[in-house]
Amino acid sequence: MEPRPRNLPADQRRAVTVDAVIELTAEQNPGDITTAAIAQRMNLTQGALFRHFPSKDAIWQAVMEWVAERLLQRVDRAIHGADSPLSALEAVFMAHIKFVAEHPGVPRLLFGELQRAEDTPAKRMARTLIGAYRERLSGLIDAGKVRGEVAPDVETAAAVIAFIGSIQGLVMQSLLSGKAGQMRADAPGAFAIYRRGIRSFT
Repeated sequence: MEPRPRNLPADQRRAVTVDAVIELTAEQNPGDITTAAIAQRMNLTQGALFRHFPSKDAIWQAVMEWVAERLLQRVDRAIHGADSPLSALEAVFMAHIKFVAEHPGVPRLLFGELQRAEDTPAKRMARTLIGAYRERLSGLIDAGKVRGEVAPDVETAAAVIAFIGSIQGLVMQSLLSGKAGQMRADAPGAFAIYRRGIRSFT
């Protein structure tokens, strides 16, 4: 790994810190990542790191904001590039899988934050991300019903849960196998099963 530049403007330094944490989450349990490890990855002292972030919680909040922004950007691009609600659902599914394959530590980070007992800014951001994601999926499923692509008796909330659960299943399998790229190979088959479950055949 190439050493990161030591003298950067504040905004760039914060962005580099987020990059370092994302890298570290791919290598170890996010709960075990210390500020010392982050500073070491960045070739900085902890004192230098805390000049840009007042606390570890602030670092984690910045990381979750990065995850939410990047994932929702990909989701929105997938939706806008599709020509129907059902094709948009497939595009979102594949975009999400690609994002996780590129950043394999993100699911561990997200699940870890949601499981924390305390209500941290990072945990609130994780909940906001999931809420925004669910809202987009619900809109696509309802639009699919209007277009006649999704069966009218499909319960929207249940279809959203099944969609997210399919992705979580692929993620879990990749974590167990240690092969993040396998998700992308398995994703089309997993979505085909999901599509058959919600599709209207009338």
